[in-house]
Amino acid sequence: MTPRFDAVGLVVSDMAASVAFYRRLGFTFPEGSESEPHAEAAPPGGVRLLLDTEDTIRSFHPEWRPPAGGGRAALALRCDGPAEVDAVYEELVGAGYHGALKPWDAFWGQRYAVVQDPDGNGVDLFAPLAAE
Repeated sequence: MTPRFDAVGLVVSDMAASVAFYRRLGFTFPEGSESEPHAEAAPPGGVRLLLDTEDTIRSFHPEWRPPAGGGRAALALRCDGPAEVDAVYEELVGAGYHGALKPWDAFWGQRYAVVQDPDGNGVDLFAPLAAE
């Protein structure tokens, strides 16, 4: 038996806000997901994104509490190129989301930026820099 990586799950405070944020990034959630306690999106690549409200988690894990302090997890989204990293970052920040790290040319060879979702989870945007 070999377990296989299938999904990333995030606990969210506001399902509607989280679904709206991830839809801006191209995740396709079924209509009505905004008002559900659990929502799933299956983007190309095969790994699903699962969102559950805090109340849903507490329904089966009553002792669960949101973590204190900074986030420890991030989703990494590959963009088609460095210009798309900049464009997506600017679109999200322009829509009112927190830009945690402005786009920059990272020493490891990527255009790289970080925005935060409505719950403060990091969303890394990256693309390989063109070979020179």
